[in-house]
Amino acid sequence: MLPYALLFLIIAVVAAVIGFAGIAGAAAWVAKILCFVFLVLTAAAFLSVPRDTL
Repeated sequence: MLPYALLFLIIAVVAAVIGFAGIAGAAAWVAKILCFVFLVLTAAAFLSVPRDTL
């Protein structure tokens, strides 16, 4: 999930440099959503680990 977020972030930066504001905004929005989903899933994975295995 994180590689996809980074990919959309790179697309947003390149589109912003070229001047495509609409595409850059959409790609940045997708990257933001994917980063948030990644963080939530990572936190859930860490919290679901049984205590005796740590």
